[in-house]
Amino acid sequence: MKTLKLVVLTFLSITMFGCKGEKKETTNQKNVESTIRKKEKQETKTLEFALEPKSESKVSGKVTFIESEGMVNMIAELTGLSEGEHAIHIHEKADCTSPDGKSTGGHWNPTMEPHGKWGAKEGYHKGDIGNFKADANGNGGITFATNEWCIGCDDDKKNILGKAIIVHQGIDDFTSQPSGAAGSRISCGGIIQ
Repeated sequence: MKTLKLVVLTFLSITMFGCKGEKKETTNQKNVESTIRKKEKQETKTLEFALEPKSESKVSGKVTFIESEGMVNMIAELTGLSEGEHAIHIHEKADCTSPDGKSTGGHWNPTMEPHGKWGAKEGYHKGDIGNFKADANGNGGITFATNEWCIGCDDDKKNILGKAIIVHQGIDDFTSQPSGAAGSRISCGGIIQ
């Protein structure tokens, strides 16, 4: 009988301590998952700003940047464009004060590469986004995603804060240096918080 009691007590002790251990692990796992979710929410950065007309155009719109998990997504929506293709770039300075948009400087090019199509082996500026189409009503937009940008990080070769979005009247030919011969700057917006 003593042996049976000892076996039962041992079994109950193992079960009780085992349950406590499992319960603690489950609680810790829930805490870890909750912390990860909170961290992911904190790490998502969103920045939205308006584009204003330049060079006597009527082109306006908005740009939204969303950074999450090491990727930056850009969504640009524009109105007042002429039908057809237009170039869009990131320029050096968030200064849209001049009537022609030239106060933004040249293309943002922190790696000192030649101008080109995004991803080209020959090189490209970090601001060389490319071309997009406008419809017959003058509406156009582009969505772009890259891990080569960041919003407000410490890496000067990736940080887009303090730069500007410029929309051009013409298309980027991806070869003319230093800017792709895209024509006048018809809309501008500073990338600032």
